[in-house]
Amino acid sequence: MYSTFLNSAKNGQFVNPFRATCEAGKNEDGSVKLDGLEINPARRIKAAAVADETSCEFGSTKYFALCAFGGVLSCGITHTAVVPLDLVKCRIQVDAGKYKNIVNGFRVTLAEEGFRALGKGWAPTFIGYSMQGLCKFGFYEVFKDVYSKMLGEENTFLWRTSLYLAASASAEFFADIALCPMEAIKVRIQTQPGWSNTLREGFPRILQEEGMTGFYKGLVPLWCRQIPYTMMKFACFERTVEAIYKFVVPKPRSDCTKGEQLVVTFAAGYIAGVFCAIVSHPADTIVSKLNQDKGSNFMDIAKRLGFMGMWKGLMPRIIMIGTLTALQWFIYDSVKVFFRLPRPPPPEMPESLKKKLGITQ
Repeated sequence: MYSTFLNSAKNGQFVNPFRATCEAGKNEDGSVKLDGLEINPARRIKAAAVADETSCEFGSTKYFALCAFGGVLSCGITHTAVVPLDLVKCRIQVDAGKYKNIVNGFRVTLAEEGFRALGKGWAPTFIGYSMQGLCKFGFYEVFKDVYSKMLGEENTFLWRTSLYLAASASAEFFADIALCPMEAIKVRIQTQPGWSNTLREGFPRILQEEGMTGFYKGLVPLWCRQIPYTMMKFACFERTVEAIYKFVVPKPRSDCTKGEQLVVTFAAGYIAGVFCAIVSHPADTIVSKLNQDKGSNFMDIAKRLGFMGMWKGLMPRIIMIGTLTALQWFIYDSVKVFFRLPRPPPPEMPESLKKKLGITQ
């Protein structure tokens, strides 16, 4: 009795929504006909593939949360990986007489403090830039979605560069508030010998000597450095990806493999990183000097350095930021691929706008 019941349940027509047990006929074109309804197998397979392709809806809470997680990994890992180069870059900026260039900076540091000194500041770097990455990438996706809905489909396409700039600037405003305390500790550990060697020592020292304001002393110059940097990072990346698929890659993005798409991501990220380093370098130099000189303000240091002084350490920063930005975009896009997040192709002109402009192709 029970075996008969189980067999009936297993073979019942409702046990599997993707299987039908009723008789079906076929049309001449190969489509299936069930009780007057036509089902095209190709369409059904395509619909199933689309459903399996992404794990969540574009613009959903889950989508934004996973984008933020991708930002944590992309910024936290990459910035920590280049701590030795960042340390030498900061020392060139604050003491150009002693650390003449990148090679000399490494030699002097190794001779005076040993190999372990190259890892100074790794903890505040990892924590600070992980928090910054969470806000930077997560809020960028949020603001891009919000501003796009405000503009509408046609204006979003026409003003997409401005949209990227506005969304990235808005995101970075909040990201720097999260980063600033750890950045202050990191720079002092790296540039002030004998101050503190660890985050555990540095955090209470600033809190005791300067209070909470000590952590945010460099916030305004940090905004001046990071907001132009991030605006360039996102806008240049988005438009470079668009240009690569349009002029370089000989096939549509949809025909590229995931690996090929990630190669394009890395290349566009490096190009964006070079421009990022250039536009944000003067403010980066001032931030480094500001955290070294307790009694100075933004304008004092800018006057003292002069125009040429603000460009000290540019070459190592181009190498660092170019590589950094490329890896960040690569990791971020890889996270999207891993979690099967929606990854829209480069924007195309809406059909309604084509009609208005009289474009036929």
